[in-house]
Amino acid sequence: MLRKLVYLAIFGVLGTFARYWLSGAVQRLVGVGFPWGTWAVNILGCFLFGLVWVLAEERSLISSEMRVIILVGFMGAFTTFSTYIFESSQLAFDAQWGRLAANLVGQNVVGFAGFVLGMSLGRVL
Repeated sequence: MLRKLVYLAIFGVLGTFARYWLSGAVQRLVGVGFPWGTWAVNILGCFLFGLVWVLAEERSLISSEMRVIILVGFMGAFTTFSTYIFESSQLAFDAQWGRLAANLVGQNVVGFAGFVLGMSLGRVL
């Protein structure tokens, strides 16, 4: 168990550094005005999540333990957007349309509202 936690931490650090580097590099390349760095990280994260999932679950080329370490450790620090998209896709594949809509709309709208409320509280304190 301790070994797994150490690997999760190491992969988390690598994911954090990768996000910081890639997001910054993309923003420097294309300039400001639109969050292209975050966009690039989120889209690449979705691609990598899908790739790792299939290699682990369908092709058995990555062990279950390594799948968790990569997806939770690296991808969790690189982007949680990929997990959001993966979970949404599972709802779509299971034809759970109401839950899919609630997840997509809810996380975006309620998340935005939570952000605005948090900013408001922060300004009041």
